[in-house]
Amino acid sequence: MARRLPSLQRVLGAPSLFAVAYGEIASSIYFALGIVAAHALGLSPLVLLVAGILFLLVTMSYAEGTAAIPEAGGGATLARKAFNDLAGFLTGWALFLDYLIVIALASLFVPHYLAAALQVDALATRPWDVVFALGVILGLGLGRLARGPKFYAASVAVAMLDLVTQLLLVGLGIALVLSPHALAASVEVGRSPSWGDLAFALPLAMLAYTGLETVANLAEEARRPGSDLPRGLFGAVSTVVVLYVVIALVGLSAFPVREGATELGTTWLEAPLIGIVQALRGSIPVGLDRLLQAFVGASGALILLAAAATSISGFGRLAYSLGEHGMLPRAIGRLDRRTLISPYAIAAACLVSAALLLAAGAVADEEVTFLAGFYSFGVLLAFTASQAAVLRLRVSSPGLARPYRVPLALRVRGVELPLPVLVGMMATLAVWIAALVTHPGARYAGLAWMAGGLLVYGAVRVRRGEGLTERVVSPDERELPERPLARILVPMKLGPIGEEMLATAVKLAEERGSSVEALYVIRVPFDKPLDAPLPDEEARAAASLEEARLLGEEHGVQVSGRVVRARAIGEAIVEEARRVGADLIVLGSAPRWRRQSRFFSPTVEYVLRKAPCEVLVVAFPEAALVEEEEAAATKGSSLTSSLP
Repeated sequence: MARRLPSLQRVLGAPSLFAVAYGEIASSIYFALGIVAAHALGLSPLVLLVAGILFLLVTMSYAEGTAAIPEAGGGATLARKAFNDLAGFLTGWALFLDYLIVIALASLFVPHYLAAALQVDALATRPWDVVFALGVILGLGLGRLARGPKFYAASVAVAMLDLVTQLLLVGLGIALVLSPHALAASVEVGRSPSWGDLAFALPLAMLAYTGLETVANLAEEARRPGSDLPRGLFGAVSTVVVLYVVIALVGLSAFPVREGATELGTTWLEAPLIGIVQALRGSIPVGLDRLLQAFVGASGALILLAAAATSISGFGRLAYSLGEHGMLPRAIGRLDRRTLISPYAIAAACLVSAALLLAAGAVADEEVTFLAGFYSFGVLLAFTASQAAVLRLRVSSPGLARPYRVPLALRVRGVELPLPVLVGMMATLAVWIAALVTHPGARYAGLAWMAGGLLVYGAVRVRRGEGLTERVVSPDERELPERPLARILVPMKLGPIGEEMLATAVKLAEERGSSVEALYVIRVPFDKPLDAPLPDEEARAAASLEEARLLGEEHGVQVSGRVVRARAIGEAIVEEARRVGADLIVLGSAPRWRRQSRFFSPTVEYVLRKAPCEVLVVAFPEAALVEEEEAAATKGSSLTSSLP
């Protein structure tokens, strides 16, 4: 019964966080460079630099927020903590959009880089590139459903491959094609590009800096969130900004603006780094040019695959956070033992990203630009909300432990407000407004996306009987007595509810240095004597207590087990609590009682009235009842033999 339940473990150090952040953020240059160059033209390096500086300001806010609140959810968690659940959901729903678009764009660009590596032009032509992209999304989804994430170990190798590829192009580009004269001749401010083009391009440039939320969502898995998260974030973002600007300089030297366009944003829109390789071919020995093209094409395809895979994981972790706090159906956020994120979340990420890819091609002539504009809507809204949350927490929670604090604070009415966060929030809000004005994808599709999210959120809250702004506390956040807990008593129960009761008790014991008393009550019918032979029940009890002991060993918690016979389970629990001197009893409440006039079962009500100590009651959603009944049916036993 007491199987080990999945949880997010603190296993990531600064190098792993840097690798994940760099691999995710730096991967976007493979598709963002051409999109930005198509509109910013000769000022693309400057636009990328401005967007990079803005991104650094946002990163400072995320470093402070996630180090102080090291939980999954990223910006959505910050907004929920600072404001309310509705603000947290809206931020999270906007971030869902960004994960989905990165999955779609990364998958769409994979065949273009792979075509260059394999010299198979058909892969880069319509509709085969879209078909291939859909296959990539399907394959990543099936692979993620089949096994848990292994990208932590591989992330360092992928990040290093990405870094080597970009440094190689930068080195060769500076030596062979960089031309200050060509760059200067490409710029006619106000005409090529026009001010309207710049306003259009700046929101698109945010696409070049994806991945911040992916790392923020790993806060709950960082070994030392206060130091590892800021180091990983700042190291990755600073490196990426410098490389992006230099690569853009090299690309525009290779393809200067002529007649209001650059081949970097037309011919090579969907494989800009391959375009740079082509520009280098006449300056390097024959044979090496093909080798370079194969290397950049293969590494680009691999890096884009990794970006799509980590975005699926980021989507799942965000779904986990929202589900835990009653903002989405619990099933879409429940962790799976094998994949560590919900299979429903994996399926949703793949299906919706594929639908976005197909829909963008149907409604827009330039689907890539449409998706990029759509992306800017979500990411800029989330960045603005996250920075507002950091400011709000400075006011509402001045005593919150902040291992990292954004410097250069202004003191206003006794509160220190960090100037970089203020500037960053106003800047992201201004660029978001520019995106609404200039991008149909942001203006129409973005607002429609948020409206759909509000409908989902409202339906979930109505079903749960909770208010839109009401704060729903996850199991990990339940308030417990501050006094020491020496002994925690947990009655054993069959099915998923029993597993979570035991897992909750063990987790609390691990955090408080307590021991766990596992109690299995065999309820004996009145028509039989208390000592009547019940071999099946005895065997189940022994097996359950043994599994509870093993679970405790895995977490370094001492679990003692005892089997008692009783006519009434509630009386047995209270008596055992008195006997062992328990400081806390952990019980579970099945949903079926909430459909009746009473909220708790008679057993739970009895324990609440008679218990000699604190009682923690864990309430479960409706889906848990179905799982409980299925588990009981499979085992061929009745729930009446255990705690109701």
